[in-house]
Amino acid sequence: MTDNEKPNVQTREAPAAGPERRPYRPEFREGDRPRGGGYRDRDGGDRGDRGDRGDRGRRRRFQMRKVCQFCVEKIEEIDYKDIGRLRFYVSDRGKIRSRRLSGACARHQRQLTTAIKRARNLALLPFKV
Repeated sequence: MTDNEKPNVQTREAPAAGPERRPYRPEFREGDRPRGGGYRDRDGGDRGDRGDRGDRGRRRRFQMRKVCQFCVEKIEEIDYKDIGRLRFYVSDRGKIRSRRLSGACARHQRQLTTAIKRARNLALLPFKV
């Protein structure tokens, strides 16, 4: 074979390179970029708080402080037979509501859990729905 002759073998060329594919990564502007999760203090700031952010992205909600209804009505002991009152402190699934949701003080919340458990044992309240 001479230099001008080609062998009888088909050569395969590499496929034409199209646009480079990169993994999807949304474009964010400086103010829109999501901040990492991680540990957050109770005031909502994260550990590495840089300060001077203003109220950007943070909404403040003011709620009325919940008051213990047992203290307001001056009830000393919670009766397990008072099903109408106990139903308010049990969720639709049958779970006892927490102090944060019910608004009961610590003393009455302890009495409330005992009364609900007694009512459950006597089949006055359901264990679960």
